[in-house]
Amino acid sequence: MPLVPVKELLARAEEGKYAVGAFNVNNMEIVQAILAAAEAERAPVIMQASQGAIKYAGIQYIHGLALIAASQSTVPIALHLDHGTSFEQCMQCIRVGFTSVMIDGSKLPLEENIALTNKVIEVARATGVSVEAELGKIGGTEDDIHVDERDAFFTDPEEARYFVEKTGVDALAISIGTAHGQYKGVPKLDFARLEKIAGMIDTPIVLHGSSGVPTEAIQEAIRLGVRKVNIDTNIREAFTGGCRQALENNAKEIDPRKVLAPAREAATQVIREKIRAFGSSGRA
Repeated sequence: MPLVPVKELLARAEEGKYAVGAFNVNNMEIVQAILAAAEAERAPVIMQASQGAIKYAGIQYIHGLALIAASQSTVPIALHLDHGTSFEQCMQCIRVGFTSVMIDGSKLPLEENIALTNKVIEVARATGVSVEAELGKIGGTEDDIHVDERDAFFTDPEEARYFVEKTGVDALAISIGTAHGQYKGVPKLDFARLEKIAGMIDTPIVLHGSSGVPTEAIQEAIRLGVRKVNIDTNIREAFTGGCRQALENNAKEIDPRKVLAPAREAATQVIREKIRAFGSSGRA
């Protein structure tokens, strides 16, 4: 099955009132874990690459791994650029074969964010690639991108309406209290803000920084209109935990396959749990 645009997956999610899991990839084993989980749950999934993943593995490798996964898959898989930093990077990913890109202009003034987003959309639409944008800053740290808590701010509903009206973007990431990385406490989401934004726009809403958010809160957000949920930290925790456990079981192990295979299985189980929580099991 070829890689599909995120827009298609989110349109079906809107019809079924569930969310599609967007899982960050960093290496072959995590790609395999996402594919195994998606197949086991009969669920559509989004594989996405962050700035750190691109720096570590390279765009060509990430695309190649995702393409192989899709070719072996019987469920829909999309490949998405997470937090694209520039027009040029989005174009590079589109040329390589990504089916979706995020242009993150959230640090820019509103009109500049709109202009940058429209510049990406102009090219992406012509090639059938989906575009996600962000309004409001998501706190925390993800790879090379850091937003201090004092600099993070929630998305203004009226600005969201205006932004969607001026861009027609395919998906909008909003800030309602989540953060990238590991939480120090239990996050409290602004559900009233989410509900208001969802009532003012027709665009699928994206929730970033969802690792560590209680399942009940994620499910409430989905009920209120979130259609794409990003997960990265939970996968890293499971994967590295699997590696540690394998080495603790045999400190003299030198075969990387015997260290990485348990890590891959641990990641698969976490991803399956997320898919079920998002309501996307059996939706392929």
